[in-house]
Amino acid sequence: MQTNALTELLAEKGVLLADGATGTNLFAMGLEAGEAPEMWNEAAPEKIEKLHQDFVDAGADIILTNSFGGTRHRLKLHKAEGRVHELNKRAAEIARSVADKAGRKVIVAGSVGPTGELLIPLGAMSYEDAVSSFAEQMEGLKAGGADIAWIETMSSADEIRAAAEAATNVGMPYTYTGSFDTAGKTMMGLDPKDIHGVARDVGAGPVAVGANCGVGASDILSSLLDMTAANPDAIVIVKGNCGIPEFRGSEIYYSGTPPLMAEYARLALDAGARIIGGCCGTSCEHLSAMRAAIDGYTPRPRPTVEEIVDKIGPLRNKTASESGGDGSRERRRRRG
Repeated sequence: MQTNALTELLAEKGVLLADGATGTNLFAMGLEAGEAPEMWNEAAPEKIEKLHQDFVDAGADIILTNSFGGTRHRLKLHKAEGRVHELNKRAAEIARSVADKAGRKVIVAGSVGPTGELLIPLGAMSYEDAVSSFAEQMEGLKAGGADIAWIETMSSADEIRAAAEAATNVGMPYTYTGSFDTAGKTMMGLDPKDIHGVARDVGAGPVAVGANCGVGASDILSSLLDMTAANPDAIVIVKGNCGIPEFRGSEIYYSGTPPLMAEYARLALDAGARIIGGCCGTSCEHLSAMRAAIDGYTPRPRPTVEEIVDKIGPLRNKTASESGGDGSRERRRRRG
């Protein structure tokens, strides 16, 4: 395993707490639907800084830069495809400034989400174009001081590989997570148990792999069981949504309470995760409860899916082992 800030902190602490939601918290701070969060790195940097600071104050060991949609493919939707480097650099600089004054070691993870494009033969984007697009983004993140490329919410194994290759080309260590939201697999049919091998041979290999977003907290813990069973020695990330997303009128509401997310963190530890955080709907209050749960953790037996459902709530999807077909559809999504 290569030495980098993330592996060093893992060696020191054993388990790390990643931050909570970016999108849902920024919407609560005034971001409008359809507005690119990345533009706030320049238009409202004080709000991005406050979000990072609040997560650090809640106990996060890892904060993700506000750059999820920072590729030229995403930014062109906002006529900002020519500003990839500066917006990503600024995202990393804001997070770096918060991490550097934390008084303890905090990792700045450069958030890299999917391009929103389909790769050939399903779509028009070539593999080479994907690598180039991710590398352009990561050059900005690296220049701003990100410790690691945090490739997340991916559906396509090819797109993960392209992003991993880009990180290697740029000289950054990397992690990657899939979003297992289609009958227990990603939309492009990737099974949780197969996550480890997707980019194992790219550069020095991933520092950690795992799952984020998806559907409810129970579902991602089920995916976690599959991932840790497939490779018990791997460093596995789980960054689940806050309970279950439910529509109330036109608004999405997340059912998770701080005590529920604390139990989710304990179950994630029981199931073998080493990096635990929250995705859509996860506030600083939820994260504080997760921090306390991790700090006060007493090991328990590895849970079954039934025990997870009993403690966290029902699965929204089939598990990967129950679903036969592959989910060969793609959707444009943004990490909550």
